[in-house]
Amino acid sequence: MTDYIKFLGTAGARFAVAMQTRASGGIWLCLSDTNIHIDPGPGALVKAISSKPKLDPQELDGIILSHKHLDHSGDVNVLIEAMTDSGRKKRGAFFCPKDCLSDDPIIFRYLRAYPERIEILKEGKPSRIKDVEITPFEHIHSDVQTYGMRFAAGKTSLSYIADTRFFPQISSLYKTEVIIICLLLDKAREGVDHLCIEDTKRLIAEISPKLAILTHFGMTILKRKPETLAKEISSLTGIKTIAARDGMKIEI
Repeated sequence: MTDYIKFLGTAGARFAVAMQTRASGGIWLCLSDTNIHIDPGPGALVKAISSKPKLDPQELDGIILSHKHLDHSGDVNVLIEAMTDSGRKKRGAFFCPKDCLSDDPIIFRYLRAYPERIEILKEGKPSRIKDVEITPFEHIHSDVQTYGMRFAAGKTSLSYIADTRFFPQISSLYKTEVIIICLLLDKAREGVDHLCIEDTKRLIAEISPKLAILTHFGMTILKRKPETLAKEISSLTGIKTIAARDGMKIEI
């Protein structure tokens, strides 16, 4: 099976999600015949089922939350239930930060026995879902525990740079062939822990992947037209950069 990324939503933060300017279903990742749903925000289940071809949640091998904000986690409970056939099949893995389960938990207690295993993300500690190795790295984002992650399977290496403020060592964590970057802001704002356009240009130049994919757009980015920004970044860095669209499938 060909490895691919399917974007079930590319909206970021409150306004774009609340108004559904773009969908907010997160990312379906297929690596080495392993299906992982990353950050299933509001509408994730509907977008998976209505995808062409259909993505069946019962074929998921795992679900990963980078953090518990609703634009990343709104459909996580229904996805766990769907993955496990309402608990009739104890299957799949669920990865999340500790505060998703403990401090103001967002995972219903009755669902926690449904997956085969639940793992707490820990800085730099690799784990696996089937043949996919996942290494999480802690980000700086608001008042919640947040992790980006690096994926490795066979010859494929891919990084998901989730919501975070820029910090000096971030580029060194995500040296992979493909990077997915959550780009929410046009310009940096005091007290807002999200990447902006200048941060993203710097990340792509320093990581130097074969392919950079932008997603999770806030309203200021949508007004600037993500496709135009991606072309500008490609021209500046010499690195192929794509702005994801709802429903876009990228083979890797």
